[in-house]
Amino acid sequence: MSVSPSLSAVAADASTAAPTQADLLDFVRRTAADAELISSLPLDPEGRTWVRLEGPGGSEAWLIGWPPGTGTGWHDHAESVGAFLTARGALKEYSLAARLPTDGWKTLELADGIDRERSLTAGRGRAFGRHHVHEVLNESTEEHAVSVHAYYPPLPGIRRYSRTGRVLRLEQVERPEDWQ
Repeated sequence: MSVSPSLSAVAADASTAAPTQADLLDFVRRTAADAELISSLPLDPEGRTWVRLEGPGGSEAWLIGWPPGTGTGWHDHAESVGAFLTARGALKEYSLAARLPTDGWKTLELADGIDRERSLTAGRGRAFGRHHVHEVLNESTEEHAVSVHAYYPPLPGIRRYSRTGRVLRLEQVERPEDWQ
C-alpha cells in the first residue's frame, strides 16, 4: 500500500448537523463527478493509493485508487455509517445481510442466505449503516478503479475479519493511530 500526497480537499457543506447516510451518499456522488479531482489521484500499479478529503459535517472522506486485483478483505467500520461510490472502473462488494454482535466474540458461524453481492460500475454506489461487514474488490485484471468514500463519525476503528466458508473470525481491530 502506498499513500499518495495531499490533493485539494473537496469543500464541506456548511451544515453543522451530523450527516446522514443520504448526505454521505450525495457527497460521494458529487465528488465522484469531479473529473479533475478523480484524474488527479496518482495510481500505483502495485497497491491502493488514497487521499483524505474534507467530508460534509465533520465526516471523514477518502479518494481511493484500486489497481487490478486489489481489495480490502472482510472488515467493518465499527460505529460509523458510510457511503461509497465508484468514480472510474468497477468494484465488487461482498457483504453480509445480518447484524453481527459488536463485542465478546472471536468466531461466528454465519447463517445461510445472508451473503450479498453488488457490482458497482462507474457512477454506482451505496450507503450503509453501523457494523456493516463487507469486502470491496477490483476484480479487473487490467483496469484501475477509483472510488470516493465517506464515514460519520470519523472512523473510530476498523475490525478486520477472515472468512472460511460460513465461519467469520475477528482477526484484528485497527485504530486511527495505527494508520499514521
